[in-house]
Amino acid sequence: MTQQVVTGEELKQTTLGQELSEDQCRLLAGVCQRRAVTNGEILFEEGTPSDTLFVIISGRFAVSRDTGRGFSDTLSLLEAGQLAGESGFLDGSPHSATLRAVGDAQVVTLDRAHLESLLVDHPILVYKVMRSIVHSIREIIRRMNRQHSELLSYINPSIGRF
Repeated sequence: MTQQVVTGEELKQTTLGQELSEDQCRLLAGVCQRRAVTNGEILFEEGTPSDTLFVIISGRFAVSRDTGRGFSDTLSLLEAGQLAGESGFLDGSPHSATLRAVGDAQVVTLDRAHLESLLVDHPILVYKVMRSIVHSIREIIRRMNRQHSELLSYINPSIGRF
C-alpha cells in the first residue's frame, strides 16, 4: 500500500465530511492519510483490533465473515463515500468482518489518536465526525434489520409481506 496526501475536498464528498465546512474538512484532512489498495488486497481482517477509521474514496470493498466451515460469506459491498472500521475506531473492539478490495481502491485513514489531537482546539469538528460515525453505524443496523425481516418472510411467508 502506498501513502499519499488527502484533500479536504475529497473528505467533503464522503459520509465523514457531509456535516463539515470546507475549513473543517481541510483541517481533518491534515490528520488523515491516503492509502492505495490493490485488487484483492485485504484492508483489515475479522478479529483484528484497530483504532483506525477507513473512508472509502474510490473503489469497492467486499465485507465478509468467516462461516467456521472453511469459507467466508460476503455480507455486503462498501462503495466510495462510505466508512469502515467504525466500532474499532470508537472503542478498540476487534473487526467483526474482513474487508477485501474488489478492484483497485483508495481509502483515507483516520487514527483515533489523530482525531483526539483536535479535541481541545476543535471540539465541534470532533463532535461532527462522531455524529457521522454514529450515522454510519445506524445505517448498517437499518440494513441488517431489513435483511433480517426479508429473511424471516422468505423462511415463513405467513408472517411476512413478501
